[in-house]
Amino acid sequence: MKAGLNKLLIILGLASAALLTGCERPPIDAVQTGFRGTAMVEINNPRTQEKLAAENTVPASVAASPDGPKASAVYKNVKVLGNLSEAQFTSFMVAMTAWIAPNEGCGYCHNVQNFADDSVYTKNVSRTMIQMTQAINSNWNAHVKDTGVTCYTCHRGNAVPKEVWFDTAEKKKGGMLGNRNGQNAPSPVVGYSDLPNQPFSSYFLAGKDGARVTGPTALPNGHVKSIQETESVFAIMIHQSNALGVNCTYCHNSRAFADWEQSPPQRVQAWHGIQMVKDVNSNFIVPITAIFPPNRLGPDGDVAKANCATCHQGVNKPLLGKSMLKDYPYLVGPPAVKPVTVAQQK
Repeated sequence: MKAGLNKLLIILGLASAALLTGCERPPIDAVQTGFRGTAMVEINNPRTQEKLAAENTVPASVAASPDGPKASAVYKNVKVLGNLSEAQFTSFMVAMTAWIAPNEGCGYCHNVQNFADDSVYTKNVSRTMIQMTQAINSNWNAHVKDTGVTCYTCHRGNAVPKEVWFDTAEKKKGGMLGNRNGQNAPSPVVGYSDLPNQPFSSYFLAGKDGARVTGPTALPNGHVKSIQETESVFAIMIHQSNALGVNCTYCHNSRAFADWEQSPPQRVQAWHGIQMVKDVNSNFIVPITAIFPPNRLGPDGDVAKANCATCHQGVNKPLLGKSMLKDYPYLVGPPAVKPVTVAQQK
């Protein structure tokens, strides 16, 4: 009898432990962001916030003088940033090395025997990425505000940002069991749910529809989206929530999720962010796919692309809202800057 009771207690203990692994232990900070009764509360774990604060520390930078000869007059084959002074250009090259390839050094992008040589593909990629950064800071103030972005915002010491996405052949073409749309394959992208685990190609490329499924009137006429489309919208919303480390109510009013007039202002800023991601993927990243070697492409031959987590990495403001542009003002380029094409780089 006693042995049976002990066994039951052990089973109950294990079951309780398994159940509680999905819970966060107190204390948890809760901040009300909307009217009482709307369940608009932001939940923060102080222990997670400490970790995120450490991960979002801005590296030291050095402001270089704009005076002196121009980089284009001192160095050969400077196709981007040639208008910088030699001091600014040299300082920025050192910073880029620390931000993107701290272990590999200058050789990650350059032939160190001939720095003017364009044979290293990463040098050509970097040119377009610099222009992309300038375009974001110039054209997408509605999203990045005056804080802006630099190479470090996404790379954080990694040659390839930690958060990128590829297309998948299964999602596009289906498999032996049909087109599962990336479902029932748990992924952190969608909070380990059974929702489509690669919803990005439906929303983060130019020409794609907005992530909207809620109709303006009651069923059946007010709801015209399929179940699969609805599941993809839920998947992209979970991604955005995880990417920014926020709840759904950060951008939505829980009493009327679809109503823009009742939504917090962050929803408009998030909308601009989605348009910005479409822009950088479609006009800067995808067009230079041919530059990359096969080992840098995805399983279906596409290049790594950006999503919300690429910049945000778990916080609602990348690098907790700290701007690095005061030391790199030249990363704010002319409006509507056009990237250097593959043909121009060859």
